[in-house]
Amino acid sequence: MEAAFLTFVFVLSIFLGFELISKVPSSLHTPLMSGSNAISGITLIGAVASVREGNTTVAIVLGVLAVALAAVNVVGGYAVTNRMLRMFKKKDKRGAE
Repeated sequence: MEAAFLTFVFVLSIFLGFELISKVPSSLHTPLMSGSNAISGITLIGAVASVREGNTTVAIVLGVLAVALAAVNVVGGYAVTNRMLRMFKKKDKRGAE
């Protein structure tokens, strides 16, 4: 694909993503984060596949960087989701979880 077309798609996705996320009510953020974490897992699989298919050193380095960033995104997203869900649990009268 041409670089101009790919740049257009990238910029369009930034604007679309911003508009969609800014309109989400706060009560839906936790379920949306869980769904986006699943999508990030798919991104992680794609990054691993790109490392495997890399023919040049640059492709392998970029693939490893993509794997690392996708893994951080998945783990961090689930940690934040877990923390948000713990906020909604009922506490004991003593305050212990």
